[in-house]
Amino acid sequence: MVGTLPDWLGWWSSADYDVARAVLQRGFGALYALAFWGALSQFRPLLGEHGMAPVPRYVARTHWRDGPSLFRWRYSDRLLAVVAWCGVLLGVSVIVGLPQAGPWWVPMLVFLALWWLYLSLVNVGQTFYAFGWESLLCEAGFVVAFLGSDAVPVPLLIILAVRWLLFRLEHGAGLIKWRGDSSWRDLTALYYHHETQPLPGPFSWHAHHMPRWWHRFEVVGTHLSQLVVPWLLFLPQPLPSVAALVFVLTQGWLVLTGNFAWLNWATIVLALGVVNDGTWAWLGGLFGLPDGAAAPTAAASAPLAFVVVVSAVALLLLVLSVRPALNLASRHQLMNASFEPFRLVNAYGAFGSVTQRRDELTVEGTRTENPGPDDWVEYEFRGKPGPVDRRPPQVAPYHLRLDWLMWFIPLGHPARWFAVFLRRLLEADPPTLRMLRRDPFDGEPPRVVRAVLHRYRYTTPEERRRTGDWWVRERLDVVVDPVVLVGGELMSL
Repeated sequence: MVGTLPDWLGWWSSADYDVARAVLQRGFGALYALAFWGALSQFRPLLGEHGMAPVPRYVARTHWRDGPSLFRWRYSDRLLAVVAWCGVLLGVSVIVGLPQAGPWWVPMLVFLALWWLYLSLVNVGQTFYAFGWESLLCEAGFVVAFLGSDAVPVPLLIILAVRWLLFRLEHGAGLIKWRGDSSWRDLTALYYHHETQPLPGPFSWHAHHMPRWWHRFEVVGTHLSQLVVPWLLFLPQPLPSVAALVFVLTQGWLVLTGNFAWLNWATIVLALGVVNDGTWAWLGGLFGLPDGAAAPTAAASAPLAFVVVVSAVALLLLVLSVRPALNLASRHQLMNASFEPFRLVNAYGAFGSVTQRRDELTVEGTRTENPGPDDWVEYEFRGKPGPVDRRPPQVAPYHLRLDWLMWFIPLGHPARWFAVFLRRLLEADPPTLRMLRRDPFDGEPPRVVRAVLHRYRYTTPEERRRTGDWWVRERLDVVVDPVVLVGGELMSL
């Protein structure tokens, strides 16, 4: 047939990944919609024209090659809102299946738009967008763009690209742990991690108090699932599907015991995206579902233009994979690194080191002119620990960027934005206050603010029964002395 796939290229497409395509497209459509929704409420107070690290200042001192972005042409808070709303709407359109109902190039253009718009945020997002899952969302969106619509067969090359991405994600995390911290090698890392992770979840307290033999078993399971199981992705089916189900189980445990934005959910979507239709049918039979209920029917052949585009993209991804592959083999492995500015093939990893104590920065204010020890009241953040009687909330897959960055400050990471944050509190800036769980001054400006360092630990089961608290905290020091606002500038009291 003219303009369709020749018979000798029959290997190029597969009739065994229709469900996988639907999961990948709709799953990442949902994650993009969530990420852009978060930008609507957080980007402007963090990075907007009057934000803590304004984009216009950043682009003025950097170059296009440092990070291509729409906002290098022009930035305004209004344009940011337009971009974020476009991202939300495009993501929702994929969730309901509108682009997939058209020709092969329609979902391609939609996902490329999502990729470019989100890349534009990430490449000017500075420290607030310096997380591994930002690059993951960019790379996954670019790869998924070339899966085609329901009118064409699934290209096997893109399924292989998904497997390669999943391999780097899981195996990179395993290698960085093994190479990075002796507590992963002596099986003690999870004695601490559930308590010291950035944003604990509702069940993290319970996970922390599991027996130590369970924590050692968790670490062994982590090593097996990240160092051994990923190699199954390169073998024939059903072994990649078996690996995927292992990943879903392990990532599900992480979802239950922590808040890591959309990292775990993106990994689950990628894992389900390598499960073939035969395995889905087997699972359906196991749960009594009718055969074929979940899988759409794809066309028997692919348009030649689709073949050419996908093959060219696969070749590009192969060339760009050289440095990430060498990074995996390196004793000086980089974690969450991009080797080119478009974030198409990246290096991943998580928790190469585990902190064994939890120090938290709390922010306090007062309206008293000469405050005494009892005059200070505390601002509450949405996700990070604050009052000891508050159970850690479930916030993931939503990403609380301010809360995450607050976790890094006691670890010694630079935080030039923090002084601006204190200034915004003294101004009672509404967009900034909306990022918090509780403003103790009900929208009115305090006279003085300060930052205090506390050491947190979970209560024991006996302490929990006796007090009802989830945490015990000890005041260590005032790390930012009381400051006031004079002429728009911070001044020590």
